Amino acid sequence: MVSHSEHIREIERVSRGLPVRRDETVVKSWLRCLEHHRLDPAQSCEAYIVPETRLREHRQQSEDLIAIARSGLENLFRQVAGQNYVLLLSDREGVTVEFLGDPLFGNSLRKAGLYLGSEWSEWRAGTCAVGACLETGEALTIHQTDHFDNTHTPLSCTAAPIYDIQGELSAVLDISLLSSPILKASQNLALHLVSATVRRIELANLMAQARNQWVLRFSRSPEFLDVDPEAAISIDGLGRIAGMTHAGAKILARSTGLDWRDPQQLIGEPVSRFFDIEVDNLSDLTRRRPTRERLVFARDGNALFAHAIEPHSKVRAPLVSREQIPPALRRLGGDAPVIAALQAKAAKLARTRLPILIQGETGTGKEHLARAIHEGSGLEGPFVAINCAAIPEQLIESELFGYLPGAFTGASAKGRKGLIEQADGGTLFLDEIGDMPLALQSRLLRVLAEGEVLPVGGTAPRKVRIRIVSASHRPLQTLVSQGAFREDLYYRLNAATLTLPALRDRPDFDWVLEQLLKRHGDGELILSPAALSALKAHDWPGNIRELDNVIGVAAALAENGVVELGDLPDQLLANADTVGGNEASATLSLTLTACNWNISEAARRLGLDRSTVHRQIKRYRLKPHRH
Repeated sequence: MVSHSEHIREIERVSRGLPVRRDETVVKSWLRCLEHHRLDPAQSCEAYIVPETRLREHRQQSEDLIAIARSGLENLFRQVAGQNYVLLLSDREGVTVEFLGDPLFGNSLRKAGLYLGSEWSEWRAGTCAVGACLETGEALTIHQTDHFDNTHTPLSCTAAPIYDIQGELSAVLDISLLSSPILKASQNLALHLVSATVRRIELANLMAQARNQWVLRFSRSPEFLDVDPEAAISIDGLGRIAGMTHAGAKILARSTGLDWRDPQQLIGEPVSRFFDIEVDNLSDLTRRRPTRERLVFARDGNALFAHAIEPHSKVRAPLVSREQIPPALRRLGGDAPVIAALQAKAAKLARTRLPILIQGETGTGKEHLARAIHEGSGLEGPFVAINCAAIPEQLIESELFGYLPGAFTGASAKGRKGLIEQADGGTLFLDEIGDMPLALQSRLLRVLAEGEVLPVGGTAPRKVRIRIVSASHRPLQTLVSQGAFREDLYYRLNAATLTLPALRDRPDFDWVLEQLLKRHGDGELILSPAALSALKAHDWPGNIRELDNVIGVAAALAENGVVELGDLPDQLLANADTVGGNEASATLSLTLTACNWNISEAARRLGLDRSTVHRQIKRYRLKPHRH
């Protein structure tokens, strides 16, 4: 057994950069404890149990996760029955919110911190499995003297991270022993079991939250695909990644050389970016086909067996006719089913006073949708818009809430009515709400809850009656999980959510293009075939705003009202494969006809993958001939 003084000397060797016989994970954690957390290895620290009121708060915030995880925890506890293991489920702050252990050892477990309410963050407890797992995002074992604090060196703890469907670390599952064999390898089975349990908890969470989306589950072995898959992703109706398990995130990231630690690079991207499939192909991967035939290829060449589960409900056709949709909303899109359904939903919500959250990439038209909702609401007050990302932080408070005369240095002698009060009787549009400072989020929450606003420097609140529409290009749920956005405000703002598709995903791209040509060319601007092909080949990262700018410049450069290829910006020409476009279109059309429009067979004959064939069909607007 290593003595306390020997343990301290070993940690001191690490602090001087000298080699020790420890895993790299342990060495890095010791260094964090010394350099970042400023912990003293000579100062023993008893396990910390949070007060009962704080524990209740942590458990309430984690109740959904606890409900989903409970079955997996109980199953794992049965698997290790009789071996004196204790199971801890900790939240992202390291506080134990669920616990399973032998009640006969209750006092010993509580003293050791293996108990409900114990806090195992690294800054509090030093090197430990939960804290190191939260820091690294990886499954690991901290065995006996791996622990930084001498109080914890009798313990052997193994932990694995639980990620939410947006790819953010949300909890940790730990399995621990009060005493264990000396060899660290004795915990290899525990590491395998806890990792498998976490994988199943993440899958259950994804399935619960993706009932109305496609779910694609993966396995390297066809025998386990339908019963115990290794990874899963969810896909929305437009074919974009909507959610993922941790293993699913790693598959996506590996397929395109991205970093799974940056999930924003993965969420919202088309599934065809990662696999040789489109959303239209998912029905080929359901249980209607034998397991061994359900094979997909990732973009890095990795082959996986896949099981697609259909949405519980699909996009419904609107229950109102297009003529019943307010004109302002009709002007925002064509008559493609997905767009029509969005317009119909917005039209119904416009007539209520419910707060609406609009999500979508920058440039997709979030403010245009907000204005259309206001116009269709029947409210007599004004539409007041504020961009929370564009106003300096020190001015947002006075801009939103106004101020009394002399409230601060430089204030107007007459005071000023804030934007919230200006919107009284109408709609307040908060664009990029995700960039609002946390302190102001608390004040906004009060406005929404109590219907009154307090100007800077004031003591008497003023009643206001406003309808809130907010928007963000960042997923607010992810910001909530990161602690950057108040959860209570999030639920106040998104009574209903409207998601605007990116321009590259819009089925009414031609309609959008036609409207912009009319606006910039007085109805007389047309595109040459080469220019049209270039526009359709572009990915449009700036969405409608970028397309609007491109058409505006092209209209100014075009001769005789015809936009040629040379009138387009260079970045569009670099990606355009317009040379020989007519020949390519003809070749593709002939091949599809010869294959009776079997996409897979046509792709094989042309030497292309199916997603490329689908893109070219869309680009050249090809359709099967009807006989």
